[in-house]
Amino acid sequence: MSLVRLNIKGISYSQTQNGAYALILSEVDGDRKLPIVIGAFEAQSIAIALEKEIRPPRPLTHDLFKNFADRFDIVVKQVIIHKLVDGVFYSSMICERDKIEEIIDARTSDAIALALRFQAPIFTYKNIIDKAGIYLKVNPKGDKEGQDSILVDDLIAEEVDAALYESYKEKSLKELNELLDEAVKNEDYETAAKIRDEISKR
Repeated sequence: MSLVRLNIKGISYSQTQNGAYALILSEVDGDRKLPIVIGAFEAQSIAIALEKEIRPPRPLTHDLFKNFADRFDIVVKQVIIHKLVDGVFYSSMICERDKIEEIIDARTSDAIALALRFQAPIFTYKNIIDKAGIYLKVNPKGDKEGQDSILVDDLIAEEVDAALYESYKEKSLKELNELLDEAVKNEDYETAAKIRDEISKR
C-alpha cells in the first residue's frame, strides 16, 4: 500500500465536545484533510511544539520523552497512521538506535506530538485518506504553504465537527454502546467522549 505524507494544518476546538480538539492533518500532494479527535493536553503539547517561541518552564511529558531519547541516542524517524477502525486511528513510531529500527505502537496524538519534536515526517496509507479524508476550506487567504494558524477558525471547527460525527449517525444504539465499551477498554477516552455525546443526543 502506498504511503501519503501529511502536514499539520491546525487544531480545531470542538463546538460539541467539551475539552476536545480536532487535529487537522493535510495531505502534502492533495487537498484532503484528516481530522483526528485529541484531548486538551495533547492539543496543548502539539501547539507548544508548533509555536517555536513558546517554551514551558519545565519539560512537558513529550519534551521529557524527547530529552530521554536524545540522552540514549534514540531517534524517531517517522510516524505512520496505519489503521482506522470505527473512527479510531492507530499509529506506529519508527525509531532507530545504533542503526537498528524498532516499531513502537502509540496513540496518534502522542505520536504526532513526538514527530514534531523529532522533526519526523508523518504518513498514512492511501486507503485511510480515501476513507476518512475530507475537503475543508482551511486556506481562505489562498496561502498553500505551511500552517494557517495553530487554532483554526469557528467555521472550519463546525465543518470538522460535522465530519467527525457523520460516521456515528447511521449506527444503532447497541452498536454505539459496543463501540463505547471498546473505546474505554482501549483507554481511548477522546473517542469514548465523542460516542457518549452521540448516545446522549439520541
